[in-house]
Amino acid sequence: MEEKHIVKILSVEQDTHDVKRFRLEKPSGYSFIPGQATEVTINKEGWLDKRNPFTFTSLNAWDFLEFTIKIYDEHQDVTHQLGLLEPGDELILHDVWGAIQYKGEGTFIAGGAGVTPFIAIFRQLHEDKTIGANKLLCSNKTVADIILKDEFTDMLGENFINTITAENAAGYDHGRIDEAYLKEKIRDFNQQFYVCGPDEMIAAIQQALGNLGASAITVEL
Repeated sequence: MEEKHIVKILSVEQDTHDVKRFRLEKPSGYSFIPGQATEVTINKEGWLDKRNPFTFTSLNAWDFLEFTIKIYDEHQDVTHQLGLLEPGDELILHDVWGAIQYKGEGTFIAGGAGVTPFIAIFRQLHEDKTIGANKLLCSNKTVADIILKDEFTDMLGENFINTITAENAAGYDHGRIDEAYLKEKIRDFNQQFYVCGPDEMIAAIQQALGNLGASAITVEL
């Protein structure tokens, strides 16, 4: 039988200009692995037949749940409606399912909000003091679009690498994550890679990594 939990929103915080962090009640016994996700429904008339998948960005040990969600106001869809919600409003959580899971040290590659499945993974590694030589390459249109910029910098230091596509910003790379960029930033392709972002980006990076000799590639579909 499918799980179904009605939970209240405890707080809503703005992370970037179009990304919000939602902290929710955590049902008793509810558990997940960093990188896993669930489908979320807004518990309001007119939205009960709409489900969107979101990755948990909290850790399993925390006494609340967290989702870090990009709000697309131009679409007037579920994320737009989520952006209007306030503490006390309710969401419905469904089954937990496997998305990206940590398989060992490597390089994480994210496009925009594609970084969200990596948040809990890095938080857990940081908590366990096992972050090692893991790297995170992120591509965003502008510096203002970088999600959890300060926290990722604290966790990863120089291994948090950002490239910006729509502006030239001091201290940041400029351009897309393509084969030439990967060759410049990565010395050893015999490692684990994790990729998440828009479908076209995932396909292009998979091909580029394959061309460069990588074989251990985990993607978020």
